[in-house]
Amino acid sequence: MNQPLRVRYAPSPTGHLHIGGARTALFDYLLARRHGGAFVVRFEDTDQTRHKESGIADQLNGLKWLGLEWDESVDIGGPYAPYRQMERLDIYKKYLDQLLESGHAYHCYCSESDLEQERAEQEARGEMGGYSGKCRNLTAEQIAAYQAEGRQPSTRFRVPADRVIGFEDKVREHVEFDSNGIGDFIIARPDGIPTYNFAVIVDDHTMNINLVIRGEEHLSNTPRQILMYEALGMPVPEFAHLALILNQDRKKMSKRDESIIQFIEQYKELGYLPEAVLNFIALLGWSPGGEEEMFSKEELIAQFDLERVSKSPAVFDMDKLNWMNNAYLKKAPLSRVVDLCVPHLVKAGYIQADLDAASQEWVTALVGLNQERMRYAAEIVELASLFFKEELVIDDEAAAVLKEEHVPAVLSAFLAQVEQAEAFTVEAIPALLKAVQKETGYKGKQLFMSIRSALTGQVHGPDLNVSLYLLGKEKVAARLRSLL
Repeated sequence: MNQPLRVRYAPSPTGHLHIGGARTALFDYLLARRHGGAFVVRFEDTDQTRHKESGIADQLNGLKWLGLEWDESVDIGGPYAPYRQMERLDIYKKYLDQLLESGHAYHCYCSESDLEQERAEQEARGEMGGYSGKCRNLTAEQIAAYQAEGRQPSTRFRVPADRVIGFEDKVREHVEFDSNGIGDFIIARPDGIPTYNFAVIVDDHTMNINLVIRGEEHLSNTPRQILMYEALGMPVPEFAHLALILNQDRKKMSKRDESIIQFIEQYKELGYLPEAVLNFIALLGWSPGGEEEMFSKEELIAQFDLERVSKSPAVFDMDKLNWMNNAYLKKAPLSRVVDLCVPHLVKAGYIQADLDAASQEWVTALVGLNQERMRYAAEIVELASLFFKEELVIDDEAAAVLKEEHVPAVLSAFLAQVEQAEAFTVEAIPALLKAVQKETGYKGKQLFMSIRSALTGQVHGPDLNVSLYLLGKEKVAARLRSLL
């Protein structure tokens, strides 16, 4: 490719950024950055029935959260503005008129009921459905009659017969289609608003897009688009069609599939780290050269290419994503993890939004205690619940430990130490435990497991000293008295 690389992500603004769209945008971005090209974000908003005005901001916010910066879009402009289709209608009209004048397109006066009747007749004859081309060669008299009825025509592209339309896909290699299976398709509705297949080629041409990366659901659109490029005398860009993303059952992912978190906004709300989600999405269909799976954005830019993108579907594995996010959380600064966790603790009613210095210190210790275990920040609510609930729930293992005969002596001695302790800090608690060991002669599991079971209801858990500090002197003493 002699020209500088120009790629685009072109969603419909119908909602939040979906995993599939995020992957397309990410692959676009990585290639553009690796090759010093431009990453363009534009919006296909001609379907006004599904359009949401907030959809543009939702898409851009999702990309921004992932750490993807664009070079041209609705918010920052660019040399090929405007970047939303409904503001480009005059541009489409110019090329539409060119197709009509050259005979590559024609006006179709069929109403929706006409087309439905045609489909029903085809079905009754056992034929494949498709537009018959009945308006392909209308006479001036027929056109005048339709106009007299007040019919507003749509515009159809005249598909040539007996053509093999082939192209080299950057992922799928050589692909061919038979033009006889396409049928004349609508490129502009009666109100003049272009359909997807026409608008997209005009946008890609006028914005100098020379590589189109998109999902394989668009593969069948490609021959239609190539025919229009040729009819308009435009160079055809290169294409790369990405395989499907499947769910964990290896079935096509549906937006109603609740086994997978599908929208980037949801990951943000649950307290995932954007760099972990970005890393995970990059591996949905692309494989690096070695065994390494953890990559920074800069490392992905340096390594990414389409040659290692698989033709086979990618499987979205939530367990792997959670493992990866946990690995990122472990390495993250504690202060950052605290910031992610606080909104969830506030929402659960566990803490106030405005923390004083002592409360901030306590929450920091709480998050630090669970940082190694969290898969995402929202889990702090469940992991930390024992520090907020008044009633202690004791599991079966802990209940068995508490029945052992040495336990009352250990708990009594520890209660005495707690009641007379002047300081009940993380640093002071080890001395209290040491005193119990010296007084009772019990140590190791007999000492620590007894106290943990009595105060947390569990045999195993995170650091005992920090756990006791977080429970606080009063709650520890109350629980010991209750058990004794």
